[in-house]
Amino acid sequence: MAVDVYLNFNGNCREAAEFYAEVFKTEKPQIMTFGEAPQHPDFTLPEEAKDLVMHTRLNINGSNVMFSDTFPGSPFTVGNNISLAFVSKNEEEISSVFDALKEGGNVAMELQETFWSKCYGSLKDKFGIEWQFSHEGEELKQ
Repeated sequence: MAVDVYLNFNGNCREAAEFYAEVFKTEKPQIMTFGEAPQHPDFTLPEEAKDLVMHTRLNINGSNVMFSDTFPGSPFTVGNNISLAFVSKNEEEISSVFDALKEGGNVAMELQETFWSKCYGSLKDKFGIEWQFSHEGEELKQ
């Protein structure tokens, strides 16, 4: 089991992922945009968000590195645009680690089913480290 790195970009994620794929001689990244995601009926996706990268991943020398653009209007700070992703096939393990790390921290999104994962959540731990949690299954193969 590994902990993956998740990098956020401010509108230039596609360019960065394609650049890193070339540099590290990996496969061209499969990119999912915000516009390709199922839309929430009570929320209209801003036009400027439709082509931004919601998720992509590269395997760099055996390590998964995941990427996304920040959603328009979301805070973005160069240097603080990295989170760690705990990905597991075991939901109980995800829940246990999530519950332990949320003590003294701040939960951004409780563990829940999403269209890309049957168990996803995010938080900032008591040391200020951003974590994402996701069940690795058949939901999203990128």
